[in-house]
Amino acid sequence: MNNKDLSQYFRSVIDQDRCAVVICNLDHEIIYMNPAAAARYANRGGAALVGQSLLDCHNAQSVAMIEKVAAWFAESREHNIIYTYHNEKENKDVYMVALRDADGTLIGYYEKHEYRDLETGALYDFG
Repeated sequence: MNNKDLSQYFRSVIDQDRCAVVICNLDHEIIYMNPAAAARYANRGGAALVGQSLLDCHNAQSVAMIEKVAAWFAESREHNIIYTYHNEKENKDVYMVALRDADGTLIGYYEKHEYRDLETGALYDFG
């Protein structure tokens, strides 16, 4: 399987996630938002945020932390995920996760939201 074919699978994994996923390069440029992220941030521009700086979407304190985490990711190939906050209102945790190439070189990062509510759907509900 060539890389193009494989990348379609990876993109599909991200696109099917019900949680917002925002992918950035090392310049903090938003290079991809899954549909859940585009919907979540619709009031800030949604998918039109792709190509813009993630840092422009945050206050000075958050920008400093994002830059600190990116530097921490760059320090070691062992530094790959960090818990950034819990949103009590939405009962979710938010993480920053390092993205690395096949050689382990840092190429970017993404923000991952994980909701903590119990699933209410029935098992294997094909309805």
